[in-house]
This record gives sequence, C-alpha cells and structure tokens, in this order.
Amino acid sequence: MSSKDTRNQKFIAIFCPYPQAGAPSQRFRYEQYLDILHQHQVRYEIFSFLDAHTNAILYRKGHTLQKGWGVLKGFFRRFSHLFQSRKAHYILLHREAAPLGPPVFEWMMAKVMGKKIVYDFDDAIWLPNISGVNRIAARLKWHQKVAAVCRWSYKVSAGNAYLCEYASQFNQRVVLNPTTLDTEHLHNRIQDQAAEIPVIGWTGSHSTMMFLDQLVPTLQRLSEAFTFRVVVISNRAPAFALPQMEFVPWKKETEIEDLLRFHIGVMPLTQDPWSEGKCGFKALQYLSLGIPAVVSPVGVNQVIVEQGINGFLCSTEDEWYDALATLMKDATLRAKMGTAGRKRIEDRYSVKANQKNFLGLFE
Repeated sequence: MSSKDTRNQKFIAIFCPYPQAGAPSQRFRYEQYLDILHQHQVRYEIFSFLDAHTNAILYRKGHTLQKGWGVLKGFFRRFSHLFQSRKAHYILLHREAAPLGPPVFEWMMAKVMGKKIVYDFDDAIWLPNISGVNRIAARLKWHQKVAAVCRWSYKVSAGNAYLCEYASQFNQRVVLNPTTLDTEHLHNRIQDQAAEIPVIGWTGSHSTMMFLDQLVPTLQRLSEAFTFRVVVISNRAPAFALPQMEFVPWKKETEIEDLLRFHIGVMPLTQDPWSEGKCGFKALQYLSLGIPAVVSPVGVNQVIVEQGINGFLCSTEDEWYDALATLMKDATLRAKMGTAGRKRIEDRYSVKANQKNFLGLFE
C-alpha cells in the first residue's frame, strides 16, 4: 500500500515483519500514523517480510512445510524490496528486516544503499524469548544483531526509557517514541462503571498468558468474598478455569467492544529484563477506555499508572487482593480513576499528543 505518488514528496520505505494490520506492534507503532504522513505530503510504501497466508498460520501448531515455504518466500521478497526502495529518503525498519539469521538486509540498506534507517522497536528484542510454539525457529534468531542495527541506523525509535538506555550504547540519536493510541477514531469510548456485577479483564496473546497464571490464586481467593466475572481476551483459551470466567477470542473488528466489557483491567508481569522492555500496551488500552488498571510495578507501568489516581501498582498477592477488592466494591472510585486514566492517555500516550515526535523521526 502506498500513498499518492508525487515527484517532490519525501518517500519512506517501511520494512516490517507482518502484513498491514497483521500485528499489534505495527498497528500501534506506525500504522495509525499513516494518514498523518499523507497529510504532511509524505509518500510511503510498506514492505512486509511475511505474506498474509503465512502470517495467518505462523503461530498455529503444525503447518511446518507451509511455514517454511512462507519464510523462504519472505527472503526472496526482501531482495526485491531492497530494489523497490532504492529511491527512499528514509527506511523505517520495525523490529527486523528478516526473522532469522544475521542482519544481511540491514547491512545492505545502510552500507551498500547508504539509506537513513529509522530503527523502531518496542520490546527487548536483543533478549531470547522462546515460546513453545516455534522453539526450533527461535534458535535460529540472531538476537545479537540488534546492537549492530542500532549502530548502522540514522535514528533509533524506542518505546520506553529502558529500551532507549540499551540503544544509547550504540547510537547517540535515540528517540523515546512511546506506543500510542488513537483516542479520536478508535479508543474513543468511555466505560460506564455502573454495574451490579463488575468484570475483571485481561487481554493479550498466548505468549503472555503465563503472566496471568500468577494471578489465578488471587482471583480464586476473591471469588470466596465477592461476586464478579472474569473475561479473558486472547487468541487462545487459557489452560486454567475460574468461576464465572469467559474466554473471548480476539478479533480486530470487535476489539474495542470486547474491551468495554471490563470494569477493571489487570496486567501482571514478572520482574525480569524482558518484562522491563514491555511498553505497557495493556495498561494503555485499559486507561484509554476509562478502565482503571491494576498492574505489576515493572518497567514503564510505573510511569503510565499513577498509584491511587488511575489504578494500582501491586507486587504481592495481598496487594493484588486489596486493590481488586477496593475497586470491585466502589463503582464511583472506578469511574473517577477511569476519567483520570483517560486524561493520562490523551495527554501523553495518544497519537495526537505524539504526532510531532513521530514526524520528527524523519528529519
């Protein structure tokens, strides 16, 4: 997809792992700015490593030959993409040019083509993070390439201070570019907190479901004293069972409507380097919709969530129990915190608030 072509327009080639709308990180790191690029007379073209079919089966069990063929095609596509992007003024590289092997394409962009690379990432992608789904492929990743690509890049766009600190070891032009939400066209509704039976909700992919596991004992304990429901939105059903729990398959078309079932949003994490690199996306979504966030005090969560104002930061099981119990008992407090959370997102984590910062990456 590309914007209208004009001779004198600035041209940005966007290199990304997945097709457009194929991954949350792409949707909320740059795709929601595409109309803004167009409005500022910037031409762009998107070059994804994977095609739509391969992306659809990538994280399903089986399909080994189809996955292998899809990845192989991706490498051939990438060589074609280099040729197609030869006239680009900038290359916006989201996460990596190819999922496996050394940074051959990045080296060609920087050293052979002489392109200004704006390298964008929103996770600690230099750390191994092996899931059970694609364990073999994970061993073929070249995690050490992140440092090299940082060195070769014109600028680095990182999603939080922890990621910026890492990138600053290799590049002096590092920009803190937070993950943002479109509060005008997408996350533009506020939860009505007047409910007889409150809902505690969690949303995320199967790869982060393990973090929710640690909250199960607390939820079971709460069920002995309170009447509430639990809603889990994911691409895979959880392995545990809770009283009054509902699993909702994630769908882009109903994402906001499904999130608005929540009255309280939770985001448990473990204290480790990988979690430090997370950009607080769950908390951002909850707060943007007027839903108080109860989160672990890890990484950027401590910046997004203001203790007692728009949510709670909880480390121990007792802290989680007390915070959730307090919110379940008091709809007025939920509404007050939800309003404060919405303002927090509009002021600091919205597309509108971050627009100038994003456009500045290409100057």
